[in-house]
Amino acid sequence: MAKEAAKQPAKQAPSCSMCGKPVDPAYKPFCSKRCANLDLHRWLKGSYVIAGQTEAETEEEPLAERDASQDDF
Repeated sequence: MAKEAAKQPAKQAPSCSMCGKPVDPAYKPFCSKRCANLDLHRWLKGSYVIAGQTEAETEEEPLAERDASQDDF
């Protein structure tokens, strides 16, 4: 059993998702306020996108009709 523990690699400290430096607990998961602000800027600018359908692609029923149809179970 002692040999198995020796084979496992040591856990590495987490690294900043922007630059790869070690994470600072004050700015987790980033290393600094600068990297946190860079990430925020990318979200606000629209560089990051969560996959999904646009509103035009979804043909949903109006809210009143949807609520009425759910009461029929």
